[in-house]
Formats: sequence, C-alpha cells, structure tokens
Amino acid sequence: MVWNKEFNQNYAYLNMNIYLINKMIKTRLLTIAAIMLVGCVYSQPNINSKKNTKATKPINVTELTITQVHTSYKNGTFTSQQLVAAYLDRIHQFDKQINAISTINPNALDIATALDEEYKKTKVLRPLHGIPIIVKDNINTKGLATTAGALALKDFVPDADAFVIDKLVKAGAIIIAKSNMAEWAFTPWHSFSSTNGATLNPYNIEYVPAGSSGGTGASIAANFATVGLGTDTGNSIRGPSSHNSLVGFRTTIGLISRADIVPLNFRNDVVGPMCRSVEDATKVLEIMVG
Repeated sequence: MVWNKEFNQNYAYLNMNIYLINKMIKTRLLTIAAIMLVGCVYSQPNINSKKNTKATKPINVTELTITQVHTSYKNGTFTSQQLVAAYLDRIHQFDKQINAISTINPNALDIATALDEEYKKTKVLRPLHGIPIIVKDNINTKGLATTAGALALKDFVPDADAFVIDKLVKAGAIIIAKSNMAEWAFTPWHSFSSTNGATLNPYNIEYVPAGSSGGTGASIAANFATVGLGTDTGNSIRGPSSHNSLVGFRTTIGLISRADIVPLNFRNDVVGPMCRSVEDATKVLEIMVG
C-alpha cells in the first residue's frame, strides 16, 4: 500500500508537469507567431514612401558581373537604384579601412532611378545600363572633383565629362564614385595622395594595392562597384589589377581618347578598364573605343 500511494502521488506530479509544459509551449508558440506576424507587417514596403532603395532580399554584390546585373534587372530581382544603394552601403561600411574612395557621387541614386524608369518604358537595356562604375580621380567627371590626388587641384570641378566618360554614361553606366590615386599618377608602387592619403589593399591592409590606379583596384576588389577605370603610364593599370586579382587592360596608345584626363607623360599615358573578368573588361573597352 505504501508503494502504491507513492506511485499514485508521483503519477499525479508527472501529469501536472506535463500540463504545465504543454501550457508553456502553447504560450511560447503563440508569442512566436505574434512576433512573426508583426515582422511580416513591418517588412512590407511603405506605399507612401517616394523611394524604396532596399531590395526585397539583400543584394549580394560580391564579384557581380555586368551579365549578372542585367539578368537581375530583367528578372526583377533588383533594380538599378537598389544596386547603387547596396554599393553605397558597402562603401560607407568598409572604405574607412582601405581609403579607396575620394568622392562619392551625390546624384548616383537619382541617375539610377531615371535608368529604371527608362527600362520600364522601353524594356531595352543599354550596353552598360545601370552598371555602377568607379573612376580614377584624374579623369574629368562633370560636377565631381577631379584632383589627380594633388592639393593643387583640390577645388577643381569640371563642367564637362571626359570623352570616355561621356561614352560610358551614354551607354548607361552610373558613376558612383571617384577613386584615390598616387599623386599626379607618378608612382606604380603605391597609391598615396596629398588630398586623400594612402589606399590599402583590401585583401590585406598590411600591403599596398600598387599604383597609381590603386584606388580603383582596391575599390573593385572590395566590391564597391561593378567595374572601374584606371590610367597607365608605366604600370598603373597592370600593377593594381595584379595586386587586387582583377583584369586590367593597358590599351594601345591612340585606341582610346585621352582628352580631359590629367596627363603624366603623353608618350605613354593610356586609359583602360579594371574589372572582375575578361568579359566585363572587354564590354567596357568596346564602349570606350566606340
């Protein structure tokens, strides 16, 4: 009888514990369901907002190519405006570590919005439609400072684009930022300017990204834009491309206009693309050549 009494008592305790556990589980499930519902409500886009610069899903900008970007535009995965916003977020997050950017284009999002509207109407993508590009700071860009990394030009803001920039913009490219460089493009070994200081290699900040187009090289390696532009006199595209695992073309002299590009040596100066792949570099080059 003693054993039966203890057994019955233990059995009653067991039933009570099971009841309490079930009640707790139901309460927590209801709480989780409520949280998920609230999350769903607050994740809906603000229909009263003029601009929605956030993609439905976070955009993975790592090593994006022109073809991948255009495929995403066609599929509606993200818009040009959302891509530019993602790159700008990345610049603000990481450029303090590598110091690759000299100037951000304040109109980049507006330009992207206009290109999105154009695509909605025409259903046609230009060759570089909505492709964010970073431009070396010795190439003239309308409304954006072009300093060549020198204090002597720190206040120079061109009123017109360089010939190659005009071609790229007409092809749909978006200048998202200008990149730091070796002052006057004078050295191939590093990218240090009196206007912006030293640019570091994003793969290892204990090392340099080479020069003089090291800002462009570091920017594209850090995924601050899809493609970039550099100039080369003695090794200034080839060195940074090598140091930052990119494809860079030192083009034949005379193939591409050097108009409105701050010169170092007219006998050797050229301008060319710096990109993730041969395909992307070729697409950019074809537009620059015309």
